[in-house]
Amino acid sequence: MTTPRRLPDPYGGPSSGANLADILERVLDKGVVIAGDIRINLLDIELLTVKLRLVVASVDKAKEMGIDWWESDPALSSRARRDELARENAELRERLARLEELEQGSGRRAGRRLPREAP
Repeated sequence: MTTPRRLPDPYGGPSSGANLADILERVLDKGVVIAGDIRINLLDIELLTVKLRLVVASVDKAKEMGIDWWESDPALSSRARRDELARENAELRERLARLEELEQGSGRRAGRRLPREAP
């Protein structure tokens, strides 16, 4: 008695989940770079250039490659947001101090005293 041969499932069958997980793990571990340029020219005049770059990798692999832009983006990192606020605060304090010095200097030249701030 012969048994019918089963054709392979085009979508990978029940074991495809494990294979997909393995592939995804490998891609994230090694990293994948996809790059491409689109140029639109009219009579040898470049009208538009679009440069596309896509990197798919795990965070650890990206850091290993020197890619860590999300750490300094205030929208993505609370530490970067705090650093940005601290820098902005220091700049504003410096500007305020300069303005106060200018105001005091102009008050002395005019021969008048400026009122002191209340504590």
